[in-house]
Amino acid sequence: MSAGKFTLEDVREVGYKKKDAWWTVFLVDPIASRMIVPIANYTNLTPNQISLFAFILGIGSAVSFYMGSYEFLVLGALLYHFSFILDCIDGKIARLKGTGTIFGMWLDYMLDRARVAICAIALLYGQFVRSGELLYLYLALLVIFLDMTRYMNALHLYKMRREMRKKIKKSRKKLRNLLHQDHPEEEEPEHEDEEQPLASKKVDLQQGFKSRFSWYMRIRDFFINNRIRMHLFSGIEYQMFIFIIGPITGLIVETIILSSIVFVLFELAILYKVWLSTEDFNKEMAILEAEIEKVEAEQGVEVAEAR
Repeated sequence: MSAGKFTLEDVREVGYKKKDAWWTVFLVDPIASRMIVPIANYTNLTPNQISLFAFILGIGSAVSFYMGSYEFLVLGALLYHFSFILDCIDGKIARLKGTGTIFGMWLDYMLDRARVAICAIALLYGQFVRSGELLYLYLALLVIFLDMTRYMNALHLYKMRREMRKKIKKSRKKLRNLLHQDHPEEEEPEHEDEEQPLASKKVDLQQGFKSRFSWYMRIRDFFINNRIRMHLFSGIEYQMFIFIIGPITGLIVETIILSSIVFVLFELAILYKVWLSTEDFNKEMAILEAEIEKVEAEQGVEVAEAR
């Protein structure tokens, strides 16, 4: 910072995520970052207050969607995008100022899900009132279902990955302790994986995926260098296509159907990738358990011989 003020460079270095959705990187961050500088420097707005403002704008978007005419649909799309920009600003300010809280994370998550549900109902019920087509009501249920399923699934996948790494870490710690107990006179090496590669090497639970899709890593590196995550049609893009692209183009039904298909395909790809990770996890655990049994057996023999 210069002279105690946050700069645009501070926002980019601290506020930005290392990887983000391409919609956020290209269509949100350039605007949000320039709004953050005066907000952070000249106001006392908290991330939670900004989250509430974003939700209020989302309600305004829903009202516009419900009105149903093309002019109101475009207005609703613009309000939704600005609501999302504010929704991104709250997290960036929290990281920039270090004021994030557990409650703030919960509030942001709940308001996001409520905004999507309310806007989906307003947009598609409004179209149903104007046209009488039941298809719009079914599409509203589809949008809400896929959005809720995506974020619930993401949470459980995160817990599963964390649990796998936790179990591997625990087994490796046990193996390190056994090896250290076997040679108590030795000091811990500066680089443990040179002396104890199995007990200390970095966990890689994507070996199976990388071996099958070597081209993926080259493409991934390109996107990561530009801060774009490889999940190219995530929940964010799904929302933006339904609540911005669809209303502006006037192709609401077509956009929802196509977006839902692409969205599900990307979710299935993630599940496949996680399934391959579980295979790597099982192999890793089998190797560790075999090594632990081997060391314990050797130590048992040494104790018996000592007696």
